[in-house]
Amino acid sequence: MSNCNTVTEFLLLGFSDTRELQVLHFVIFLAVYLAALVGNLLVITVVTMYHNLHRPMYYFLVNLSILDLGSISVIIPKSMTNSLLNTRTISYSGCVTQVFFFSLFCIADPAFLSIMAYDRYVAICKPLHYETIMNKRACIQMAAGAWVSAILYSTLHTGVTFNVPFCHSNTINQFFCEIPQLLKLSCSDAYFTELGILVFSTCLISSCFAFIIVSYVQILPTVLRIPSKESRNKAFSTCLPHIIVVSMFVSTGIFAYMKPTSGSPSVMDLFVTVLYSVGSQKAFPTTIPHLIVVSLFLSTALIPYMKPISDSPSPLDILATASIDESSHLQQEEKGDPSRLEVSHTD
Repeated sequence: MSNCNTVTEFLLLGFSDTRELQVLHFVIFLAVYLAALVGNLLVITVVTMYHNLHRPMYYFLVNLSILDLGSISVIIPKSMTNSLLNTRTISYSGCVTQVFFFSLFCIADPAFLSIMAYDRYVAICKPLHYETIMNKRACIQMAAGAWVSAILYSTLHTGVTFNVPFCHSNTINQFFCEIPQLLKLSCSDAYFTELGILVFSTCLISSCFAFIIVSYVQILPTVLRIPSKESRNKAFSTCLPHIIVVSMFVSTGIFAYMKPTSGSPSVMDLFVTVLYSVGSQKAFPTTIPHLIVVSLFLSTALIPYMKPISDSPSPLDILATASIDESSHLQQEEKGDPSRLEVSHTD
């Protein structure tokens, strides 16, 4: 027990001891990092510059992009630096920083995905009340609530984790500071306290996805009752990207954290962790899918302003029109079509 308080740095898991593979790892992570960086900055810039995108759906997409920017900057640069310099070390304070921000982005992500599901529910199931419910003040309050809750959660999580003495080793079987791997180094009863917090975290995240499922259970029947096939396609087109992100988030997260852990991670374990973590649950399950989402949303929003108007619209034109002022479009349709209004109020 004498060395419990002497840990000043940790050793992270290296991808390879071969110099060529270390360089390859650096190049691959650099490409992913630059792609995510440019993509998310582009999203933030476009939404900020185009006034027609100043709506709740795109406001929350900007928050997702900020999450991605933060998460990839917490994990990838350190891993790239270690590969380039042929080292595995991370300082104690650096590990604390990684755990804090990783936890923050992890819990904020499902929170914003839940808010986006609610936004879709209101837009499709209650279009006449959309402007009232999803007003600017409400959107800011929901986003602020998600960020503040994530900060408080992360502070608690990080504080409990590093209040535990580490005496078994200082080697982390992961390429970044991950709480489950840090707990394996613990030699204190506080380990069980942190396990309790992890269970609470699982319940919290599960409740977010339960809310998302309930939202779409309400959305699907409403969409299917819309008489117009074109209108149904428009409604589905705004929900599909969000569903893709949620599905990838859940599937990779379950595979990464719900399977039995081993003392020596396999190649598959490392691959799944990269898939889930490089981008904060992230690099691929949020960074890439989020970029897919924003690309679909932004492309459909901007296409009408960036191409000539043709007499016979193509399917892409129809899809693009779907995203432009969707809530107003549905409101106008319902006001002009009594049958649509009746369908909407049957919920």
